[in-house]
Amino acid sequence: MNTNFILRGFGHHAPERVMTNADLERFVDTSDEWITTRTGIKERHIVAEGEASSDLGLEAARNALAKAGLAASDLTHIVFATFTPDFIIPSSACVLQEKLGISGQFCVDVQAACSGFLYAMETARGLLALNPQAKVLVVAAEVVTSRVNWEDRSTCVLFGDAAGAAVLTAGDAAETPRVVDIMLGADGSLGELLTVRGGGSAIPYKLGEAVGEEYFVQFQGREVFKHAVRHMSAISQTLLAKHGMTTADVDVLIPHQANWRIIDAVGRKLEIPQERVFANVERYGNTSAASVPVAISEALDMGVIKPGNRVLVPTFGGGFTWGAMLLQF
Repeated sequence: MNTNFILRGFGHHAPERVMTNADLERFVDTSDEWITTRTGIKERHIVAEGEASSDLGLEAARNALAKAGLAASDLTHIVFATFTPDFIIPSSACVLQEKLGISGQFCVDVQAACSGFLYAMETARGLLALNPQAKVLVVAAEVVTSRVNWEDRSTCVLFGDAAGAAVLTAGDAAETPRVVDIMLGADGSLGELLTVRGGGSAIPYKLGEAVGEEYFVQFQGREVFKHAVRHMSAISQTLLAKHGMTTADVDVLIPHQANWRIIDAVGRKLEIPQERVFANVERYGNTSAASVPVAISEALDMGVIKPGNRVLVPTFGGGFTWGAMLLQF
């Protein structure tokens, strides 16, 4: 593949409302100490009533476009990663297109749970390889709280709502920041370990029927932790080796922000010191597909990522799906 994939701009957005661990204590049998010591999460952002994934994606997209110096009308493709779309039909990509005030572009949703942004980025790379003149908006936006059972203390404390976006184009070999490479994987035989089963064709809605627990996030935490650390570490090492690198060549590690234990375990497995690991899970919780672009965008805004840095981005999600992305800034 001869195309060079240039990152023209990143943006992120989170809802105004913040829910702290103390807020959760008021209606869930939990505590700030329990949540913090097990997850590293102190607070998360929650949408207002009527606020949807496309609304969060719209603000992230506007921020990314502004940093890219492009107008929405310059776009040729929109790839929207989410497992919490506004609707089944129309797609969130189409809804976002309308909110951006444009029409005619290629629009598609991608669903790979927490790995969604990397899957969407790989989709964008494929589109650019076919059409080097394209300008692709990649958005990952989630209202995870719409699929959270607030009576399940083991899951409801983990998640928040947010969106991140990137504008990707083709460019010259010497241009930066660029996507060096992406590797992805999946294992459907492990799918039952992390699910939102209700509402699909296998467990369809029935008029007047009560909504059960199967309509919300359910997972087996210990098994998910084990597979997440193993696959994120392994694919990261494989990706680096492909390009003649080791983890010593990584300036910043930005893993999927599931919880601090997973982030820390991946860093240790890869032997990357904590001072080179970026985490914002304390303030956002797990925002699924949005966690990676939000973290990258925030790390850029904070000056954590500097020109010349190599950034490694591993992720893991339901399916199971996983991946790693290497960026050169």
